[in-house]
Amino acid sequence: MSSSQPLSVLLQQMAAAFDIETLPAIHWSGQGGLDSPFHVTELAAGSIGFAAALLALYRQNEPAPITVDRRLASFWFGMSLRPQGWQLPGLWDALAGDYAGRDGWIRLHTNAKAHRKAALTVLGAVSDRDALRERVRHWDCDELEAAVVAAGGCAATMRTPAAWLEHPQGQAVAAEPLVHWHSRPLTGPGAATRPHPPERPLQGIRILDLTRVLAGPVAGRFLAGFGAEVLRIDPPGWDEPGVIPEVTLGKRCARLDLHTQPGREALLSLLAGADVLLHGYRPGALAALGLGEQVRHACNPDLIDVGLDAYGWNGPWAGRRGFDSLVQMSSGIAALGMALAGTEIPRPLPVQALDHATGYLLAAAVLQGLRQRAQQGQVLQARLSLARMARLLLSAGHDNQPEALAPETAADLAPWIEQTAWGPAQRVHFPLTLAGCEVHWDYPASRLGSSVAQWSVQVPASRV
Repeated sequence: MSSSQPLSVLLQQMAAAFDIETLPAIHWSGQGGLDSPFHVTELAAGSIGFAAALLALYRQNEPAPITVDRRLASFWFGMSLRPQGWQLPGLWDALAGDYAGRDGWIRLHTNAKAHRKAALTVLGAVSDRDALRERVRHWDCDELEAAVVAAGGCAATMRTPAAWLEHPQGQAVAAEPLVHWHSRPLTGPGAATRPHPPERPLQGIRILDLTRVLAGPVAGRFLAGFGAEVLRIDPPGWDEPGVIPEVTLGKRCARLDLHTQPGREALLSLLAGADVLLHGYRPGALAALGLGEQVRHACNPDLIDVGLDAYGWNGPWAGRRGFDSLVQMSSGIAALGMALAGTEIPRPLPVQALDHATGYLLAAAVLQGLRQRAQQGQVLQARLSLARMARLLLSAGHDNQPEALAPETAADLAPWIEQTAWGPAQRVHFPLTLAGCEVHWDYPASRLGSSVAQWSVQVPASRV
């Protein structure tokens, strides 16, 4: 199967999920692909190209050439940031990873302190991976998965694609659309006709970002690159040191404690002035904080509401905590990768592609919402999940043997220096060009909580 065939399969399914009969033309450039039996580079290029197509449709001007560089898209699905004179923190906690149980493999996700504590509450305190490995091997994987999840942690048994389709949650995900849509009439005066400059089509659009690792932040970063004001809100004490320099590009980052009345009131004040709410809370989680859909609708009836979760919006695991690496284990990707490679250990994707691809589709959903609000007077709600993205990737087939990506060179890097909060850095060239549309970010990557929880009142003095 040529690379164009799986790319076409992926784009057709994306377009169908958005009810788009004809996409703007997308030109593909760049050689090589990520080392995987799955079509990961096609997913990278396709999801970025699809988000660009939605941006072109939103601009309401003459069709403009869209070009996506497959090679650069592959890099951006990993890390785009290249520190100059300093190093990024590691991505993974020392205990996170895959472990052999009595009857198979299980992945423990321990990056967050609470999730690490939950795993060790079940398995007992250990000093290193070897000690943890010894504890895990005495457990049946499903029993350990259930125990860690019950303790408030994150774990996933490795299942084959067939076993996942037999699982109640796998069946629920298989029955879900790629995007759940809900619409209601626009009620606010003037919101549908706000003008935007064609070269910065999202200028003046306010996006309240309540997402964390990793899909939601990717969506916000993309939208910020085309002019949107993205304000990220995190709880006190939360940090993601391995990815924050990568994904806070173009955003301001503040903190609010939504477990307090002042924190909730401040958030509602921000919602009242927002165009879009982008959130990654599990079903029912915002309602449990007193911020359910009815409350949000009363605060801002014309708010475009785009959300994601890990395991889908229906089924017994709809409320389960999850991350890309866990969904790869649950959905069969790691097991099929292991079988295709002939290895004895799980073989996940070379990058967190479910997160990144879902992020670009979240951005596309935001753009669809803005387009529908402006053109048809409809306010959209959209729901996506990592598990459904895994199903999309698997639908494109496997046994992929791409030409290897050539080693990165200085020509792959944008010439400007980004003065991040950690030190100077360069970025890999952005893989997308859209004629007549300028991509740049108004803010360099910054630390969580480095800004105040309010909308900007002035254009920043410097740009990235």
